[in-house]
Amino acid sequence: MRVLKELARRPSALLGLVVIVAVVVMAVGAPHLAPYAPDEQMFDGLTLEGAPVPPDAKFWLGTDTLGRDLLSRLLFGARTTLIIGLVANGIAVAIGLGFGMVAGYVDGVIGNALMRVTDLMMAFPALLLAIVLATLLRPSLWIVALVIAVVNWVQVARIVYTETTGLVQRDFILAERSLGAGHLRIIALHIAPHLMPTAIVWGTLGIATTSLLEATLSFLGVGVQPPEPSWGNIIFESQTYFTAAPWLVFFPGAAILLTALSFNLVGDALRDILDPTQRGRM
Repeated sequence: MRVLKELARRPSALLGLVVIVAVVVMAVGAPHLAPYAPDEQMFDGLTLEGAPVPPDAKFWLGTDTLGRDLLSRLLFGARTTLIIGLVANGIAVAIGLGFGMVAGYVDGVIGNALMRVTDLMMAFPALLLAIVLATLLRPSLWIVALVIAVVNWVQVARIVYTETTGLVQRDFILAERSLGAGHLRIIALHIAPHLMPTAIVWGTLGIATTSLLEATLSFLGVGVQPPEPSWGNIIFESQTYFTAAPWLVFFPGAAILLTALSFNLVGDALRDILDPTQRGRM
């Protein structure tokens, strides 16, 4: 409750939270909110010349190159974006927490080896690695989520490693060790809870990064594959019409921008609220 009250006091974070809630409602309620099926090609969805229909009273956001209602595809595309954002980012945070905690707690040869693996992963350009993996694994919704998780966990691992190495030197950890507490008990009861604020903040901020990466992969043709709609592949399918039918690029692009910006605003606010060293810094 305290976190929600603090968020409510920050106009930018509150605006971001409102947008996130709206996107979630759109994604969950897509089957009921969408006026048409996302893959339904409407008889009057194209002009006599075969061009997409601009926004009007029937098609509020216009139609795409195949005569499908753009609003319906955006609503169902929100589901794809959120699923990939939550699943991919959840996996990335879990892997990063595991690597970072073990490496920071054990240290020595094992810890250094784990962090060298992290450094090796960071040496590869994330987008290039994601494109290669997605191409090799024949992209689908879950494959794209897994690929994004594989390239995104390293930043979390680095942050967690740094925090863990500081925690293991704290007096309460040394006291637990002197009392004979086991390693699992120390990690589960004393180290992991102190890392939860970091995990929450990075989990929130990472959804924005994940959404942008998914949109990039879909735009490049190696992300979520048609006919399953995602905001990225809607732009990919419509890129040749961006001058004749700009709404096909503008609306999904605006959705991606607003969603990523909203998660960033909320993530920044959560960092200030949950991290005592950040309080008072605006």
